[in-house]
Parts: sequence; C-alpha cells; structure tokens
Amino acid sequence: MKAMILAAGLGTRMRPLTNYTPKPLLLVGRKPLIEWHIEKLVAAGIREIVINIAHLGWQIPETLGNGERWNIQIRYSDEQREGALETAGGIIKALPLLGKQPFLVVNGDIWCDFDFNNLTLKPNDLAQLVLVPNPPHHPEGDFALLDDRVCNQGTPPLYTFSGIGLYSPMLFANLPQGKRPLAPLLRSSMIQRRIGGQLYTGDWRDIGTPERLHELDDELTARA
Repeated sequence: MKAMILAAGLGTRMRPLTNYTPKPLLLVGRKPLIEWHIEKLVAAGIREIVINIAHLGWQIPETLGNGERWNIQIRYSDEQREGALETAGGIIKALPLLGKQPFLVVNGDIWCDFDFNNLTLKPNDLAQLVLVPNPPHHPEGDFALLDDRVCNQGTPPLYTFSGIGLYSPMLFANLPQGKRPLAPLLRSSMIQRRIGGQLYTGDWRDIGTPERLHELDDELTARA
C-alpha cells in the first residue's frame, strides 16, 4: 500500500513560525513533525510515500530527500506553481503517483499514535475515515458514526474527522485537476453509504497553532 502525507497547507494559523518554514518541518520532540508520520508509516509496512508541497515547499524535499534514510521511496507532488489545491485537489493531482489500489492519506499537521494497520476498506466502500472525540477547539464535530458507516451531520453524536483515511482511487475518478475540498466528495458518498469509519480514542492532536505545537514539543521532549 502507498501513503500520502498532506503537506501543502499555508500554515496561516501557525504564523509567525511558518513565515520562513513550512509547517511540516516545524520541530516537535527534536525532529520535524512530518518525520513522526514517516516513521509511523514505515512501522506499518509502508514503503512508498507521496508528499504534496506548496508553501515554501522546496524545503521539504531538501530536508527529507528521496526516503533513502528510512529505506523507502518518497515522491513529491508539487503544487508550488498553483498554490495549495486543498485536500481533494491535492490528492487528484497526486493520483498518477498513488496508483490504482487503495491508498492511505494523513494530514501533515496532526500528531497521533494511531496504528495505520487498522485501516481496511470493505468491498463496496470508497473510503474509511478515522474519527476522534471532539477536541476543545472543534466542539461541534464533523460527522456521525452509525455502526461502521460515517454519516452527514444531523445525527448526534458528532465526531471530528482526524485527517486520517484510507481511500479508493474511484472516489476521485474522472475529476479534473484544480482546487477542490474533500468534504463534499465524502458527503455525497455518505448518502450512498459508501464511507466506512471507526472511532479512535487514543492520543490524537491537531497541531494547528503555536500553542498546541509548543505543548506537544514539551511533552515529546520530556519523554526522550
């Protein structure tokens, strides 16, 4: 299985830290945030990773290289010319690198101890999403979870989308390249009951602000 790390965001909430450094390269626990993802993906048996880049994107391949350090292959989907294409737009552009089999996608601005081996697709599903309890900064949640089906808002309780998912390329089939959010694609497929999901209650963090970054950095540094 291949994986994609979404690393093309502008990091506006993280300013001024992201004025000169892309958010995935900000240090937590003495190494760039994105390296925690790479190590967890490698531990799950992933050997091919695609990373999309935009804001100050050239710094990411300069730092990570081709993956030789982890005995894997890293390839880059470059959005620097277009600007960040949002989640679905970034995935669509990267499809030629991701292939025809289901692939894992993880947001570059989260931290978690989720085991990526726990993601599977049922035969008719287009995606499986990992949901988490709503954090204080997002109390309204995103989606409902009934049995193993992710549903549109309106059926409480609602949970927050973690930014971790396993996707079939068919979810993005025949869509043109360009800026495109992911949520509308997911919601239309939820109506067809083709989006599976699971609730994860372990350690998950949205590292979206300097305060949350520093909090995680203090914790990880103390563990080292």
